Amino acid sequence: MTGLQEFTRSRTAWLMLLLSAIGLEAAALFFQYVMELDPCVMCIYVRVAVLGLIIAGIIGALAPKFWLTRFLGLIGWGVSGVWGLSLSLELNELQVNPSPFSTCSFFPEFPTWMPLDQWLPSVFSPTGMCSDDPWTFLSVSMAQWMVVTFVIYLLVLAVMLFPAIKPLKRS
Repeated sequence: MTGLQEFTRSRTAWLMLLLSAIGLEAAALFFQYVMELDPCVMCIYVRVAVLGLIIAGIIGALAPKFWLTRFLGLIGWGVSGVWGLSLSLELNELQVNPSPFSTCSFFPEFPTWMPLDQWLPSVFSPTGMCSDDPWTFLSVSMAQWMVVTFVIYLLVLAVMLFPAIKPLKRS
């Protein structure tokens, strides 16, 4: 357990979280601007959840040996992972079982103190419909891949959680 405890206290662990989440955001922008797949409002909310993972990675990487930054990073990681999984499952449901009575909004509903769609519309402004499912890989939709992705993030968090908060034994 000591090796895993030391890994959770290393900058490398937190930078891996940070870089993987940045990779997801870059992939989203690639799909939007290179493959010309318009993101729906739920896709934008998933991007915000991934942004939460980026912020958690930054917080954890700032001072990974200090328990408070590690704890705040873990909280951010958990909240973002659970929220992203919930959003991905909801988006998948809208795509698998489309209904004219169950649709998503056309406009994001960000808090007035954080209007991401106004601050950075090229990243956080929706232009597509939630019921559209224009891309699949190995017969799996993008929403389903995001479910898999967030489950993996949460499994890794579950493995790292106890060693990250458990005090190191001094010898």
